[in-house]
This record gives sequence, structure tokens and C-alpha cells, in this order.
Amino acid sequence: MHPITVIEILLALGLLLLILGVGYFLPRNRRKTVIKIVLIVIVLELAFFGVRPLWIDYHREIKTEQLSEYLNKRYPGEKFEISYPTSRSYSPYQMQVRFANEPGWIYSYFVNKDEIKQVDIGVPDVELPEEGDHYEDLGD
Repeated sequence: MHPITVIEILLALGLLLLILGVGYFLPRNRRKTVIKIVLIVIVLELAFFGVRPLWIDYHREIKTEQLSEYLNKRYPGEKFEISYPTSRSYSPYQMQVRFANEPGWIYSYFVNKDEIKQVDIGVPDVELPEEGDHYEDLGD
């Protein structure tokens, strides 16, 4: 399990324990309310952890289509493969593109609602990023 996921789960458990701790010091007639709040928080947390991966996958498909359209317009007739890193360290909307005519080169694009931007380049050992056929100015 990724460390970010562990931290998110621990924060969710910490919130539950905090609510339970506060409820312990309340009068007996208020404890039922605290138990209801805890149950609501549990349902919301389960929904969050259950729905978020589906939400990300849904939007990733849309972003992949947007990037594919962008690349087809910018580089007509070129063949490419779009993939994305599976690590939680990366944004789920940062996608890697490998062009068929440039083996060894990996171009990373960030797809936003309003723009598509090339954010990183993986190059073979002896070449510079500017030598790539599909290099877009990264603004550096």
C-alpha cells in the first residue's frame, strides 16, 4: 500500500477516534447523537475510498481522449501510445506518450480542463530534450 493511502486511512481513523473521544465525555443522553455522527462519518469515508478510484478512472478516460485528439491534430499521421504511471506519487491526469517514430523517448503531458501541456521528457542517454521531434517548449 502506498504511504499516501496509509496516511489518508490513518487520518480517517483519527477523525473517528476524535469524535468517539469527545462523545465519551458528553452526558449519556448526548452519546446517541455522537454514535449517529460516527456512523455517518463511517459511511462518508467508505463512500470516499470506494468512489474515488472509479471517479479517477472515469476522468482518466476522458483525459485520454482529449490528449489523443490533441496529438492527432498536432502530429497528424503519427502513431503513438498513451499510458500513465500507476504510482500515487503522480497526478492521475499526467499521461505518458511514446511515439512510434521515436523509440526510447517518453513525453509526459498534463491534461487539464482548459489546456494540455507537455510537462516532462524522458530522453535516451546521449540526446538532449530539444533534439526530440515532438518536443514542446516546457517554459524553462
